[in-house]
Parts: sequence; structure tokens; C-alpha cells
Amino acid sequence: MMAHPRFPRILGPDDPFPPATEALREPDGLLAIGADLSPERLLQAYAQGIFPWYSDGQPILWWSPDPRMVFRTDAVHLSSRFRRQLRRCDWRVQADTPFDAVLAACAATPRPGQDGTWILQEMQAAYRRLHRLGHAHSVEVFDGDGRLVGGLYGVAVGRMFYGESMFSACSGGSKVALAALASRLHGWGWPLLDAQVENPHLVSLGAERWERTRFLAAVRELAASPGLAGSWTAAFGVLQASDLAA
Repeated sequence: MMAHPRFPRILGPDDPFPPATEALREPDGLLAIGADLSPERLLQAYAQGIFPWYSDGQPILWWSPDPRMVFRTDAVHLSSRFRRQLRRCDWRVQADTPFDAVLAACAATPRPGQDGTWILQEMQAAYRRLHRLGHAHSVEVFDGDGRLVGGLYGVAVGRMFYGESMFSACSGGSKVALAALASRLHGWGWPLLDAQVENPHLVSLGAERWERTRFLAAVRELAASPGLAGSWTAAFGVLQASDLAA
């Protein structure tokens, strides 16, 4: 068994990431410190199953936890009660229309046990750059009056989507965004959606705990496959929330 280092790797500007299998056991998944949030660095990280996550006043911290929370795109779970509500719902779902608004809403949403947000201004700027380059994407849910009621954003590399954060301005908004994204990804032949770390809400929606070695093996294949770069607005189209009730 590979020995784990006692301390995370300190990254210089041009240093490659160490193998994700070298991440610490405590805190779970901490792999490296430093470097930057350039598009090139972020895409390298995601393609290797690594993501940034840090708070104000900290250096950039890079993580690859074990286990990893993963959704199969054909297995997102919506309760029977919620599906009944969706049958009467006039919400619609689109992609990459107000990316900045979704990002800002995710950053502003209070999280249990967190003081403030980890989606700092420099993080928001980094994902806006990735979005302009066609690698970061948002899924947004609008009500019948055109108000943004939920959404999520994440990063696509090859045929792998890495979910970053989601929000609800109305109850169920994030669930609809997640289910709609999974439906579209499944239709495109993308089998997995990364959910990073465990929480009860993700588990209730069908997220699975995967050993990191299993997750990394899947990522190596999917991230190297041809993907869908550029805006997803046309490819995603418009999905009615009521269609998710089937």
C-alpha cells in the first residue's frame, strides 16, 4: 500500500500535481497547497480528480477525498411526493444563460456549519474565465414568470462533469437543476456526475460513495473522451420540469 505523506505538497507556479492517491487521510483528501486558479491549472486538476476548496485568508487548497460522492446520471432520485409536485409545475430548465447569476447565487447561499462562503471573489473570477472558454457551465431553473428559482454550476472535461455548487431560491429548485442536468448528460452518453464530498442531501438524491481508486479510474477514461466544449445553451435546449416527473 502506498504510504501517505504527513504534509500536503507545496506547489510552485509550474509544479505538476502529485498523484491524487497521495492525498492526506486527515484532513481527508487534502493533496496540495498553492499554485493558482488559471484555466490551465483548473482543467489539469479536474482531469485528475482534484478540485480547489478553501476559505478566505487561506492559501489555495487542492483536494481529492476518499470516498468520493458520485451520481450515476441515470440514477438521480426524486421522491414520489416531489414528482407529483412537478407534474403541476410550470418551471423550465436551461443551460448557460445567466451563468454569472447562478454563480453569485451559489456564493450567497448560506450553508449549514459554514461561516461565509468558500466561493470567494477570486474563485468566482476563475470560474467566469472557464465559462467564457466553454469549460464551466450553469444549469438554471426559471419559474413561469421568468424568475431564477434554482441552479447549479460545474466544470466539464471530456465526458465528465464535476459539480461545484447549487442553490435554491424556491424549495426544490436545486433538485430540479440536478435532475435536469443528469437527464441531459445521460442522453449525451455521459455516465457520471461528480458531487465531491458527502452530505445527507446528496445521499437522499442518490449520490453514491465511491472509493477514490474507482473514481480516478473512471475519470481517466471519461476526461480523455471527446466532450462538448463551448456554450451548452443550444445543445441543452429547454426542459420542462414536469418532464422530470416521469
